[in-house]
Amino acid sequence: MNPAIRIKLSAMMFLEFFIWGAWFVTLGTFLGRNLSASGTQISLAYLTQSIGAIIAPFIIGLIADRFFSAQKILGVLHLAGAVLLWITSATTAFDSFFPGILVYMILFMPTLALVNSVSFRQMKDPGKEFPSVRVLGTIGWIIAGLTIGWLNWEQSNQLTLTFKMAAVASAVLGCLSFSLPATPPAKKGEKTSVADVLGLDAIGLLMNRSYLLFFLSSVAICIPLAFYYNFTNLFLNEAGMKSAAGVQILGQVSETLFMLLIPLFFIRLGVKKMLAIGMFAWVLRYVMFAYGDAGGNYWMLIMGIVLHGVCYDFFFVTGQIYTDNLAGERFKSAAQGMITLATYGVGMLIGSLVSGPIVDAYARPEGHDWQSVWLVPAGIAALVLLLFILLFRDRNQANNGATGIPLTETKEINPLI
Repeated sequence: MNPAIRIKLSAMMFLEFFIWGAWFVTLGTFLGRNLSASGTQISLAYLTQSIGAIIAPFIIGLIADRFFSAQKILGVLHLAGAVLLWITSATTAFDSFFPGILVYMILFMPTLALVNSVSFRQMKDPGKEFPSVRVLGTIGWIIAGLTIGWLNWEQSNQLTLTFKMAAVASAVLGCLSFSLPATPPAKKGEKTSVADVLGLDAIGLLMNRSYLLFFLSSVAICIPLAFYYNFTNLFLNEAGMKSAAGVQILGQVSETLFMLLIPLFFIRLGVKKMLAIGMFAWVLRYVMFAYGDAGGNYWMLIMGIVLHGVCYDFFFVTGQIYTDNLAGERFKSAAQGMITLATYGVGMLIGSLVSGPIVDAYARPEGHDWQSVWLVPAGIAALVLLLFILLFRDRNQANNGATGIPLTETKEINPLI
């Protein structure tokens, strides 16, 4: 790849995830402190991500793939997003904040696919070239968290600045996008159905009993996942952790490490054990949060954060590879679209609707009864794990060796960091 193009793509990835990490992690704390939002309202704010994930395929499949160049759409979406983030930072009530963040997430979520599209079109061998570009996105998310912690915005109650920081970065990326390599629509002139866009062509996979159980488990496990994304930062700040946003980047460091180790674990464990370990890590993480504190049990809080790598990689990454293996050449893209819509769309939406009222139920004058709160997602994850262990059988394992998955089939993962 041309070095100049590599630099531009790397900068694009860095800014893309810096923007997201700059405000998303601390959103719950911002809403609770600055807007006096309830747990239900915080969950509604995070629910906008699910709405964006559901709408994103239409923007990509019906617009970007057929009418306009990807880099131009990316630029327009980020420039509009910069304006929305700046306006949103000035809101003083949840009723005025919610419409702004909803529109913003509808604009932002499609950009996750657009940056991948722009990158892949410039690469001769994406399998070798893409990781070195995509890793800048994780670094961008980490730098955003470190910046918030270093500037002490959580402790000094200045989280409004996170939105302004993200707005500036979004404006920069919006301008940069128009200088990115041309990425014309790949399917211009082709007819497209709603089923194509949503990945419903792969629905036949659900006739496979094992895959159906995995699919339902994926949706169900996103319910406790919503507790983690929506309330961890608020919990850590109420628990007395200093620079919580900065400490939370340990989850991304862990995710990167375990991503590199996945091929080794596949060889040793196989699909069912990998998925089961991932779900068990969810149970363990929430138990750690339930009994951890900023005193003698501080290590439990750290352990709960670090387990994010096992939770995400062992279940979601393994599951997406498992999906890719079963789908066959014709339906690979449709299958990935279907599972993403089910998890980050439907599953996280249900999780957001469930988690908010539960957090509100354990609200106390001095904060929240977090032990009771975290035991709820721990119980949900444990139930999903138990049913999965009892019922799941990988029928393809006998035909594909010990793991049931060709290691060369690894695909790009949609990152909900």
